[in-house]
Amino acid sequence: MNSADPFEEIVSQHYEPLFRLAMSLTRSESDASDLTQQTFYAWATKGHQLRDHSKVKAWLFTTLHRAFLSGRRKQSRVIYDDLEEAAEQIPDVSLEPGRQTDCLQAVVAMSKVDKVYQAAVILFYLDDCSYKEIASILQIPVGTVKSRIARGIMELRAIIEPSNSHGPAVNEDSISTPPARGETFATTESTPIHAHR
Repeated sequence: MNSADPFEEIVSQHYEPLFRLAMSLTRSESDASDLTQQTFYAWATKGHQLRDHSKVKAWLFTTLHRAFLSGRRKQSRVIYDDLEEAAEQIPDVSLEPGRQTDCLQAVVAMSKVDKVYQAAVILFYLDDCSYKEIASILQIPVGTVKSRIARGIMELRAIIEPSNSHGPAVNEDSISTPPARGETFATTESTPIHAHR
């Protein structure tokens, strides 16, 4: 896309993933829109200070996450709507009927995952961020990112497949982190192995 305005190009390229993250954090379409617009306003006023333009995505996600945390700290109390009650606020995305149900179930299930794990899982699986980018955005070590993704996925599986959650206890040492971008996930008899592509 060759836009005459670099700002418009950045907005069109990053709006949707930023809005998804904002929506997962705020659970309100209007708050997510405000947070996304606030992020692009910050880019319009301070983006010229970024020397390495290959890091625009990380800068935007970090700014959005910081703005969310800052707003949350300012609130005397946080009120969360039940996602099932707020389903009307979620933007309508036209998908095949069966897939739309799966997406809604995934969104509802994701809202039940511990808040500590949500952002890392969403950034990794929905926004295709690398471990290093997520660590930068959330301002946590890469090892913590991997741990949060693995534990978040374990919780998500238990929520989506409740019959499996009542089965035998899962040994946390047997849980492996998802492969990093550019890696495949291969297994031997019982030990997962990360193999580079």
